[in-house]
Amino acid sequence: MTNDTTMRAISQDTHGTPDVLKEVVLPRPVPGPSQILVAVRAAGVNPTDWKHRAGRLFLDRLPLVLGWDVSGVVEAVGFGVTLFKPGDEVFGMLPYPYGVGSHAEYVTAPARAFAHKPADIDHVQAGALPLAALTAYQALVDTADVRAGQRVLIHAAAGGVGHLAVQIAKARGAYVIGTASAPKHDFLRSLGADEVVDYRTTDFRDAVQDVDVVLDPLSGDTRSRSLDVLRPGGVLVSILAATDPEDAARAAARGVRVETLLVEADHAGMRAVAELVSSGALRAHVEAVFPLAEAAKAHALGETDRTTGKIVLTVP
Repeated sequence: MTNDTTMRAISQDTHGTPDVLKEVVLPRPVPGPSQILVAVRAAGVNPTDWKHRAGRLFLDRLPLVLGWDVSGVVEAVGFGVTLFKPGDEVFGMLPYPYGVGSHAEYVTAPARAFAHKPADIDHVQAGALPLAALTAYQALVDTADVRAGQRVLIHAAAGGVGHLAVQIAKARGAYVIGTASAPKHDFLRSLGADEVVDYRTTDFRDAVQDVDVVLDPLSGDTRSRSLDVLRPGGVLVSILAATDPEDAARAAARGVRVETLLVEADHAGMRAVAELVSSGALRAHVEAVFPLAEAAKAHALGETDRTTGKIVLTVP
């Protein structure tokens, strides 16, 4: 049972498979200067969550409460906060990676990690958006400066980041090409993709050329092969590990730029995402919703790598 000073959270004492995730009772956090306390209503689950759960990424501290996506209601504000008041509905991404902890009933974070939740979406939709949408926005807009008429290739286009990137690129006026398995092609066309390539049957280099921007959320040799489809002056934005020296040399020889992006908490970015949502240009596809207590089931589903869009945890 919890009281006014405690909360339920999903925590782990060791790295491993989804069954290391347990529901625990922890002290309810208190907002410090420039922070807000948010009563969590929904929180997305992203690949970074299950990779951290298994001990494969940045955070090595234990016990660990995962989760960066959050949509909820401001419960209290710390000293100096002027953007939000108690009762405001907000959504945002906790500072990545060290600000983790949204898979809980309450979370504190810098006020400027959040924006007001658009009134025309619910908390599940809002909780699905922040990390993936910010990744796509920071890659396509802040890093690649996608402009109207440019050709943009998005790999894993039906995934969490990919399906939002398709919509953001279309909102910028780009011609969008996505890679995905054949059963997901109609879904991508419904989001506005102009061309779709079945990566299982076709080497995208045989189907795509003269691309201005590539967004690559995949591992393996996708990044190396993507250099072959970029036109001079183009940019490849990867959201995984750094480019190897051979790729860097090939990129330089072809006159293209390769950037590796790590998503950052971003008030301006969240406001831009909110504006895209309010204009009808951006929606998250939610594959599945689980209550907080079933976080292990959400992780197990995500790790199949067969989901479309996002998985969300809800907090009653």
